[in-house]
Amino acid sequence: MADPTPDTFPANPAAPALSAVEVLHEPGSGTIAGSAGYTADFEECHALRVEHDLALWGNLDRCPTLPEAAEFWRGSEYEERQLYLARLNGKAVGTCSVELPLRENTHTAGIDVLIGPTYRRQGLGRMLLLHAESIARERRRTSLYGYHEVPLAAADGTPLLPAKSGAGGLPVAEPAVAFAAASGYELEQVERSSRLELPVAPELLARLETEASAAAGDYSITGWDDACPEDLVDAYALLKARMSTDVPIAGMDWEGEDWDAGRVRDEERTTARSGLQSAVTAALHSATGELVAYTVLNWRPGVPASIAQQDTLVTAQHRGHRLGLLIKVANLRHAQARWPSAHSVLTWNANENQHMLAINIALGFRPAGYEGEWQKRLG
Repeated sequence: MADPTPDTFPANPAAPALSAVEVLHEPGSGTIAGSAGYTADFEECHALRVEHDLALWGNLDRCPTLPEAAEFWRGSEYEERQLYLARLNGKAVGTCSVELPLRENTHTAGIDVLIGPTYRRQGLGRMLLLHAESIARERRRTSLYGYHEVPLAAADGTPLLPAKSGAGGLPVAEPAVAFAAASGYELEQVERSSRLELPVAPELLARLETEASAAAGDYSITGWDDACPEDLVDAYALLKARMSTDVPIAGMDWEGEDWDAGRVRDEERTTARSGLQSAVTAALHSATGELVAYTVLNWRPGVPASIAQQDTLVTAQHRGHRLGLLIKVANLRHAQARWPSAHSVLTWNANENQHMLAINIALGFRPAGYEGEWQKRLG
């Protein structure tokens, strides 16, 4: 694809002229890493993300490390990812990106725009959004989605834009909210981000484990680090597929994902190359040997004080046995022993997912912010 020039964009006399929106990475371009390491362009792009997170949160707990970002933007056979870098008078000022699912949800595209803090409110975000949307249109994608997070304090006592089909809302006056709404995106779902301070008191974990075990007599606990055992990988793939359909998605225009053992192994290899470590705890139904629940925690040596809670799922027919609490307790205990440098865990839950929120509250998680999930249908 040829690099677009400013002529690509509608004229806006109030906006400065970008010298170019340069393609930073598209599949096969090899522009993320060279023989001497990451390219200068890619490092500039990552520096914009770091600057953004530090300005918004004061830490890098949510920010991917450079190796993580490189692995992500290389894409995979399941998703094509295109990342663009914008320059103003030769200086990197922002990025935009397009994520294009290739196996399922091929009518959708993920859109993201990031402008450096000192270059906002000049019309650059709108220009980059139009560019990203034009790529999606060229690929015949009809449903666009995007995300952004808001710190807890920003939503305190301010008017909220309610989620269209989920629960909760985001502060109307927040710049990212105003930008998305003005650009024709609808707020479909709001997720709460929560933080758990570590270590969790051993007596609390023991009490919760005892309570949960009383209802889970027909189940046993298993687990693994980094790579699923061969005898469980097919069953684990089925749970990963269920994760894409069984969690609340409000009005997001998504269909289920197709997972098999090969896709699980591909994810594990990508995770390992990124430098991430993972801990998985799962539940087995004793009578059938069926894998019926799992939960995942990720830790990064580059951000050693923080752990990210990833998937947690209990299949519908095995709910009501407190398996969600049981596997989370076991995985937290294991994570604290494996990664003693970690001081907190971050997690995200849809506001309408009251059952999982209740589990997290019982473990000691406290609200930290909100994430908006936005959607735009193209005519």
